[in-house]
Amino acid sequence: LTTAVSDMETAYADASQRTNTEGSNIGAGNIGGLTLTTGVYTFDVDINIGVDIKFSGDADDVFILQTTGSLMQATSTKVILEGGAQAKNIFWQVAGKVSVGASAVMQGILLAKTSVVFETSSSLTGRVLGQTACTLQKATITQPV
Repeated sequence: LTTAVSDMETAYADASQRTNTEGSNIGAGNIGGLTLTTGVYTFDVDINIGVDIKFSGDADDVFILQTTGSLMQATSTKVILEGGAQAKNIFWQVAGKVSVGASAVMQGILLAKTSVVFETSSSLTGRVLGQTACTLQKATITQPV
């Protein structure tokens, strides 16, 4: 367990130190409705997904979203992958908490400094790496291919 925690902390630190390539605080943190392309996105505000969001890229493209705040995904919203983009190449580096609403569909690797909560019937294609707690309320998590 100690090794797993250390590896998670290393991955979190690595993601947090990546240089921004796509601008800061796009949409003032409200990224629902956007289509993101490969790159590093930095936020010093909460990231909110209030409507569906798309990630568009090739199979090898990497997306990193860094925030000193929290990540909140609204009920029944979806993270959609286009053009070959893969969940295993999307990294959410979150200093605050992660909250995925009921029936929401999340994709990517969650590197959370604090807690992660998946509400009823939510799902994730990816991995959850939280440093304090992960709460699943009848949620489904599928390992990315």
